[in-house]
Amino acid sequence: MDSVTQIVLGAAVGEAVLGKKIGNKAMLLGAIAGTIPDLDVIANYFTDTVSALEMHRGFTHSIVFAVVFGLLFGWLLSLWDKRASFKEWSWFWFLCFVTHPLLDAHTTWGTQLFWPLDLRLAYKNIFVIDPLYTLPFLVFLILAMFQKRGSIKRRKFNNLGLIISSAYMLLTLILKGITYYKFENALKNQNIAYSEIQTKPSPMNTILWTANVETEDAFLIGDYSFFDSKPIQFYANPKNHEALGDLRENEKVNRLIKITQGWYTISEKPEGIYLNDLRFGKISVDPNSDKYAFSFLIEKVGDDVKITEEPKEVREGGKLLLDLWKRIKGN
Repeated sequence: MDSVTQIVLGAAVGEAVLGKKIGNKAMLLGAIAGTIPDLDVIANYFTDTVSALEMHRGFTHSIVFAVVFGLLFGWLLSLWDKRASFKEWSWFWFLCFVTHPLLDAHTTWGTQLFWPLDLRLAYKNIFVIDPLYTLPFLVFLILAMFQKRGSIKRRKFNNLGLIISSAYMLLTLILKGITYYKFENALKNQNIAYSEIQTKPSPMNTILWTANVETEDAFLIGDYSFFDSKPIQFYANPKNHEALGDLRENEKVNRLIKITQGWYTISEKPEGIYLNDLRFGKISVDPNSDKYAFSFLIEKVGDDVKITEEPKEVREGGKLLLDLWKRIKGN
């Protein structure tokens, strides 16, 4: 999830664990803890694109990290603040650390919660930024902040934030199940043969959902809003995997393909060969658009291969939000 959401979650968990003993300090430290697992982005400055992608939401988003650094931070804080024991401080940091990846596991990228096992949990039931999840959570946290330490009102406000956010998360799983059924029915009614289907919500909402459908030669993309009145339409995106040629044998390219879990298409442009990660869709509601959320330019540099993520433009994001608002209202 986005940084604001993780900060709010960390603060709320911190308050629930030690708020009664140390007051607003629990929220502050919990908020800090909520940002620590995302420090893995520092890898972008010290390594290549593919390695940084492999590290993202890896070790720092694992139970191992939560246990090891929970104990370490717990020991350090128990030396500094005697109002809580080593056990209480360790429990505090562990819960703040582990709830971060548990939340991220519901997004499309997912988390390697059971690192070092090569298993990434990605339930794909909520977008990384969802105001309906974050705002109520934030409001109740602020209300709790202004109550007396240890008061019933403070605990109630904080618990309400946690309960409402958790209830909304449960709702997104139900909505995912409903839309999955809608997409399956549409494919059946249109006699489309496919091998696999993945669904996910569109940016910043859970009303409009997208399906990626794998067929023999192409990936189909379709979307469905709960306000739609017309049948779901699917649009083909040719895999074009053969366009990689000899690059398919390159170790870096194979690692990138593994990251996409096989959900990728290849685009041939004047600048070179692009690998598009289909899991995150396009930066447009136009089915004919060739702008993907994550595209990687693959270039041969001597005997080596250089992989660079295509930069995104701010104006593209603004236009997408306007187009999404229109599309959410129905087809």
